[in-house]
Amino acid sequence: MATATSNKQPPVFNLPNQLTASRFVLGLVLFLLIHLETMWIGCIIVFAVAAVTDWLDGYLARKQGLVSTLGRNLDPLVDKVVVCGAYIFLLPVPHAGLQPWMVTLVVARELIITGLRSFMENRGATFGADWLGKIKMVLQCAALFAIFVALEANGQTPWSWIRDGLIWTTLAATALSGLQYLWRAVQVLKMNPDL
Repeated sequence: MATATSNKQPPVFNLPNQLTASRFVLGLVLFLLIHLETMWIGCIIVFAVAAVTDWLDGYLARKQGLVSTLGRNLDPLVDKVVVCGAYIFLLPVPHAGLQPWMVTLVVARELIITGLRSFMENRGATFGADWLGKIKMVLQCAALFAIFVALEANGQTPWSWIRDGLIWTTLAATALSGLQYLWRAVQVLKMNPDL
């Protein structure tokens, strides 16, 4: 009886999951603002609020014991939709500092690693985010903030340098974290060929 109680999932519509859903809606608002190409300060504010909800939903889920299977899967998925969507919508924007190959690298890494993680975890292997993946996420968000600020500042030199530096650092971290996940997957499969 105690085992059944300990495995009980929290309600689906708990506060952390509602915050995750609100972040998805904020992402849609962000995409619209980017498409309009006139309200960069609005992009900064909306993206900042989305980033706060990302931290807050995880904090509340752990503090209130509301960690759920839905939340564990939905939270990183929404993060990827918001971040990858923002890079895709920024691609045609003049002076955003992005090239098609850069956005392709970010999106491809997220799709490949998400698929790989799902494959591994469906076979019982633990394959959560590691420190390099978390650094990658922070840098991706920092690069987006820098792009929005540089656009708001009309491409003034100091901001464009900061933007470019963060974009290149993000690309390096994105590629390295992707390669690290692939290496980990190969090692796990070597040690557990029956997976």
